[in-house]
Amino acid sequence: MKIGPYEYDAFIDKVREFHGSVAPGIVAGGIMVDIARDRLPEGEFFDVICESQHCLPDAVQLLTPCTIGNRWLKIVETSRYALTFYNKYTGSGVRVFLDAGRLGDWPAIRAWFLKEKPKKEQDLQEILEEFQRAGRGIYGVEQVKVKEEFLTVPQHRRSAIALCPSCNEAYRSDLGDECPACRGLGPYR
Repeated sequence: MKIGPYEYDAFIDKVREFHGSVAPGIVAGGIMVDIARDRLPEGEFFDVICESQHCLPDAVQLLTPCTIGNRWLKIVETSRYALTFYNKYTGSGVRVFLDAGRLGDWPAIRAWFLKEKPKKEQDLQEILEEFQRAGRGIYGVEQVKVKEEFLTVPQHRRSAIALCPSCNEAYRSDLGDECPACRGLGPYR
C-alpha cells in the first residue's frame, strides 16, 4: 500500500518526522488525501478544507502543497473527521470522511476513532496494521459544492504598517489605533 509517493512504512516514518510521533489520525488522513486526489481532474488547481483541527491538517500539509501558511488549506471546525478537495474557483469538489459505519471489521481503528478505549490501552501497532489492511474501504466519498464564502481567494492586504503606541510593535494600521493584542485580543494575559 502506498500513501502519496511513499510506501506504507516510509509514510509512517514521514509522519513521525513531521508530526513528532506516529498518530493514527495522520495515517487515516494520508489515505483520505489519496482518495480525494484520485477523484480530481488531472492538473486541477485545488484548495482543501479540513473539518477537524486534529492531525488531519498535518496529513494535508505533508502530502500536498496546501498549507495553512499559503492559505490553500482552511480549517472549518465541524468536529467531523473529513476533508474536501475543491476547485478554488468553482467550488466543485470531493469530500472524504472516515466512515464509522464501516469499522465493524476493524476493532482497533474503531476503538481509537470512537474513543472506546483510553489512549494508553490502545495498541498503536494493531491500529496501524488495521489501517494498512483496511485500505480505502473504511472511507466515505461524496461530491460537494463548497459555499461561496470559502472560495474567495484572499488578496494580500496593502494596509500601511503602524507602530502600536502601547507596545511599540509593528502591526497593520487598518486594525485600529492600537494593535489587537494591546486592545485585549491577544492570546495571553
